[in-house]
Amino acid sequence: MNRRMDWTAITLSLKLAAFTTLILFLVGLPLAYWLAASRFRWKFLIEAFVALPLVLPPTVLGFYILLALGPRSPIGQFYGNVTGHLLPFSFQGLLIASVLYSLPFTVQPFAAAFSSVDPKLVEASWCLGESRAATFFHIVLPLSWPGVLTGMILSFAHTIGEFGVVLMVGGNLPGVTRTVSISIYDAMQSLDYASAGKTSFLLLVLSFLVTRMRCARSAVARLSRCSLARRVRAKPPCSAASPDSNAPIPARFSAAMNSGSTRQRPFSCRRNRGTSATSPRTTRCFLT
Repeated sequence: MNRRMDWTAITLSLKLAAFTTLILFLVGLPLAYWLAASRFRWKFLIEAFVALPLVLPPTVLGFYILLALGPRSPIGQFYGNVTGHLLPFSFQGLLIASVLYSLPFTVQPFAAAFSSVDPKLVEASWCLGESRAATFFHIVLPLSWPGVLTGMILSFAHTIGEFGVVLMVGGNLPGVTRTVSISIYDAMQSLDYASAGKTSFLLLVLSFLVTRMRCARSAVARLSRCSLARRVRAKPPCSAASPDSNAPIPARFSAAMNSGSTRQRPFSCRRNRGTSATSPRTTRCFLT
């Protein structure tokens, strides 16, 4: 009996979880923001596809991913012609399967965090002339960062404990596709209870640390609010003490924001996307 932990499998699992979390962060941000802000009629189909790994058995999902990445599929043939290797039973194929399997654990917390942002703040940013991209990175993302951090933690922890999907797509190749969960299973099959117990205890400690990440999430939320408050206080005061009804819309809005009269005088914004070059996209704001 070995009686030692398989550090190669542990290192491979951490590497897989890190790459999966990074890819899901880059892919999940635009997808989740679109799901939170879009009014597309058939959006529920995309939401159902994203949530499918939550209810689909891992072996069934791994079977279809294996068919989609096989050498007879268009994706597998293209990858084989470019690299000369196969996607099944490789780290690259394992990474694709992990990204698909952990997709809802990232996108759903992201979308929930984006939906919780007050739309009046987004409209105020548009009224001040900010673009959609600047509004997202300066307003929406800082206010949604605790939810984004939660999604990243969940995807990392979920990838560490994957078993069915990685076994179907990657197999059990030492140093290539053998993850820590498969290593524990192999240790149990060979009656090496000492090695399985040590590795399981390590995952137990890691799971406990993940649950304690909620404290870090609260700290990040406080830092985000303080940073946003400092930005607001750092704005130069407007020269006008009260909004002028004859002034242009941006000047009236800035004066109202600095004088604190927006609480008594709510505003609304309307964006005109424009259909041609003669009617460009504009934003109109009204103080009521």
